[in-house]
Amino acid sequence: MSKLDLKNVTVIYPPPTKDTEEVHALENIDLTIEGNDFVVALGASGCGKTTLLNVMAGFIQPSGGEVLLDANPIKGPGADRGVVFQQHALLPWLNVIDNASFGLMLQKKNPAERKKIVSKYLKLVGLDEFLNHFPYQLSGGMQQRVGLARALSSDPAIMLMDEPLGALDALTREVMQELVLDIWNETKKMVFFITHSVDEAIFVATRLIVMSPRPGRIIKSYNLDFNLRFFKNRDARQVKSLPEFLAVRQEVLDIIHGDEIRIDQG
Repeated sequence: MSKLDLKNVTVIYPPPTKDTEEVHALENIDLTIEGNDFVVALGASGCGKTTLLNVMAGFIQPSGGEVLLDANPIKGPGADRGVVFQQHALLPWLNVIDNASFGLMLQKKNPAERKKIVSKYLKLVGLDEFLNHFPYQLSGGMQQRVGLARALSSDPAIMLMDEPLGALDALTREVMQELVLDIWNETKKMVFFITHSVDEAIFVATRLIVMSPRPGRIIKSYNLDFNLRFFKNRDARQVKSLPEFLAVRQEVLDIIHGDEIRIDQG
């Protein structure tokens, strides 16, 4: 069983110019993700959520502390971490199956093996009838599904998802929330997911971490089971209307808004 450990992680960005100050993005982050965890990070803009994901992905190195995947230090990007961005980042000159295969091409997998692996995940995200379509021929939700299949194709230990549904319209976003949960349930992978939507965070998370304004710290953590309740009846709107759901929603909003108020008054 895989495990991702962040121990006392701090990130300080150097001053962008000589007339500016360094940016203290993260401070003393301790976080463990393991097993079938679906961890969601929530907080006001600028709280360091994306910086935290970038540390896990190996895109940046922490200024202090350490990040370990299965006890091995993360020194850079790797196929053991699949990343899904807010924008799909597809290559417009490649069709669906070639876009989804891109990571495997870089790993020099042979064409037959690539096709077998990618076809499995394109079917999982509901795109098995669109293999030869190009990105411009797909809706926004379908484009993001290609990004999901591409990240899954390398069989990563953890999926890192940075606002993957943020650019979608409200109705498509609801459908995609359910798809993301189905993929998580099917693959049993660890997930670290960033969102600005409180309802989305509470709905999909097994663990929700609320972060403070910069420097980002984890100020509250919730263990949740609303995603598991969804699997029982497949009625997302009913789950989101539960009194317990609404109570957590209000508490999280109070925390986020309260921190913003304290910062503004400070």
